[in-house]
Amino acid sequence: MTKKNVAIIAGGDSGEYEVSINSANVVYKHLNKQKFNPYLIIITGQHWYYLDEESESIDIDKSDFSLLLDGNKIKFDVVFNMIHGTPGENGIIQGYFDLLNIPYTSCGLAVSALTFNKAYCNRVVASYGTNVAKSVHLIKSQPFNLKAVSTEVSFPVFVKPANGGSSVATTKVSDVLGLETAVDLAFTADDEVLIEEFIGGREICCGAFKYMGQMLIFPLTEIISKKEFFDYEAKYTKGMSDEITPAQIPVEVEIECKALSSELYQKLNCKGVVRFDYIFNNEAIFFLEVNTVPGMSEASIIPQQAIEMGISLERLFEMMIEDA
Repeated sequence: MTKKNVAIIAGGDSGEYEVSINSANVVYKHLNKQKFNPYLIIITGQHWYYLDEESESIDIDKSDFSLLLDGNKIKFDVVFNMIHGTPGENGIIQGYFDLLNIPYTSCGLAVSALTFNKAYCNRVVASYGTNVAKSVHLIKSQPFNLKAVSTEVSFPVFVKPANGGSSVATTKVSDVLGLETAVDLAFTADDEVLIEEFIGGREICCGAFKYMGQMLIFPLTEIISKKEFFDYEAKYTKGMSDEITPAQIPVEVEIECKALSSELYQKLNCKGVVRFDYIFNNEAIFFLEVNTVPGMSEASIIPQQAIEMGISLERLFEMMIEDA
C-alpha cells in the first residue's frame, strides 16, 4: 500500500496561533505512520514552511503547494487543516486548495466563510427556526451610535469580534458605560463586532461528523468555567474550567441538542468534524456558534468526545483523512 503524503497545516494569523500549533502537534503524534507520511507545515502571513523534526524550516512552493526535500519534490495527497482562525477557518485557505484540486479535512470555502462570521451565521441559523441571542452587528467603516445600540439589546452583553475564535478580544459588559472600551478592544482583532445579549444557562458542546455518508453525533460535553465566562484563559489554562463528558444533563435536552446538531450540520452543508456550541436553560436551547476547525489537542473537547465514543485519536484522524 502506497502511503499518502499528508500536509498538517498550522499557525495562521490570529490570536489562536499557539492553539493551532498544539493541535497540529497532536495530529502529527497520533497519525498512523504506517499509512501516512505526515509533514507539519506552518503558515503565517506570506511565510509558508515545512518544519522537520529537528525544527529546521524549508519553504513551501506556493505555486503548487509542494516541498523540495533532499532534491525530491513532494506533493501532498491531502491537507489536514489545523489552522484555527484566519486563513484556515474563514474560507481563504480553502479557496487556495480548491484551485489546486487538493482535498482537505475541513468545510469548504462558502461554508467556512459564512460560519466564521458570527453575525451572518446567526442570521442564517435563525432562519432555520433555531434560537439565537439578540444582537447588534457593527462594522468599523460604517457609523454607529453606542447609546442607540444600548437600547436594542438588554445588558449584560458579550462584545466580541464577529470573525474570531477562542474568545480572543471578547468582553462581558454589564452596562452601557463599559460598552465603548469593549467595542474598541474587539475592533483591535477584527473590522466587525458583534454585541450579543447574555443568555443565562448551561453551556454544552456537540461534535458532529458525516463520515462516508453516515452522520456521527458525538457525546455532549458540558463546560463549567471557573471564571465569569468561558474566555481564552478558562479555555486554555489547566484548572480554570471543568469539561464534563458525557454531559450530565436531562435526556430530553441531550436528544434535542444532538438532533439540532445533525440538522444544522446538513443544512449548513458542513464537512469534516465540527463542533456546535449551545446554551440551554428552562426556556430553550440557544445556538452560540459552530467551530469548523475545532481544537484537537489531547485536552480539547472533540478528542474527549471521540474517546468517550470509543474512537481513538489515531482512528479519528484517519477517518478525517479518509473522508477528505
